[in-house]
Amino acid sequence: MTHPRTVAISRRTTTRTLLFAALAVSLVVSIIVSAGTGQLGIPPQEVLGSLLQRVGIDWLPMPAHPAGDATLWAIRFPRVAMAALVGAGLAVAGLLMQAIFGNPLAEPGVIGVSSGAAVGAGLCIVFGLTVFGEWTTAVFAFAAGLVATLLVYAMSRAEGRTEVVTLVLTGIAINAVAGAGIALLTFLGDTQSREQIVFWQLGSLAGSRWSQALIVAPIVALGLLAAYFAARKLDLLSLGERNARHLGVNVEVLRVTMIFVVALLTGAAVAFAGIIAFVGLVIPHLMRMILGPAHLPLITASALGGALLLTLADLAARTVVPNADMPIGMLTALVGGPFFFWLLRRTRKRSGGWG
Repeated sequence: MTHPRTVAISRRTTTRTLLFAALAVSLVVSIIVSAGTGQLGIPPQEVLGSLLQRVGIDWLPMPAHPAGDATLWAIRFPRVAMAALVGAGLAVAGLLMQAIFGNPLAEPGVIGVSSGAAVGAGLCIVFGLTVFGEWTTAVFAFAAGLVATLLVYAMSRAEGRTEVVTLVLTGIAINAVAGAGIALLTFLGDTQSREQIVFWQLGSLAGSRWSQALIVAPIVALGLLAAYFAARKLDLLSLGERNARHLGVNVEVLRVTMIFVVALLTGAAVAFAGIIAFVGLVIPHLMRMILGPAHLPLITASALGGALLLTLADLAARTVVPNADMPIGMLTALVGGPFFFWLLRRTRKRSGGWG
């Protein structure tokens, strides 16, 4: 007779495998469809043909339109790559924030980290800073996002735990201060700077380039590696700070390290895509509902789910209104806003109040 524990483990493994496969296949399909959709429509088999041709495989036809291949590699593929990278980064950042704060409401956009990073990017735009070359905007966004994260961490702690009401109110305050900073920068900037700052506030992947994707990719990869290495410790932290310390986890070092990782991922995303909220709230929570609390599979599922969500959101941003490019941040907010209210109400009912 099979032991019940063995059956449970087998079911979890099957669930994880099926979920990973479904997310991976859906992501590949969404990338191909998104790359082929636009004013110049390119069939999926021709998109695949263009991709395979780059690795020396000519099984499928190349784009029939004379400008098809150039359009894919100069405009469509960089944008789709940025959508997947930014989505994965924001989702994992949200997962890590929820783990270190011990709170399902934590998310870079909700508690002001994204707004803080946008202020750093705005400083570079208005004052034309080029201290670190191509990395300048990302570095300033990272630094400002880190400051915002540390403020949230310091202000939301009380008697060794993070309070829901303090977390939300801290996020409101940081968003308000960051909004004032962005407004001031808009006032000080010229016409071009103002247009760029408006872009940051709305969030968009229009104009994404390979040079930007090549900057974001290693940052997201580094953040994912750090998250994987910390997964076991995050599992122990979920048992409570006291239990984690007894099991050998240096809680404060873990938290500060993960705060740096969150700021890194959020700063890279905001620096090139603007403020895109709720990806880090919706995806980790949905994955946790399916997979349970173990962080190792959650990191993979969140990265795939975030990439899929933002790829689909970007596709919708380009196609919902004909001949227009809607702000992607607006679309994610339309989905994430109601989800946040539901999650807030659910958390309040479970805790019996706002404590």
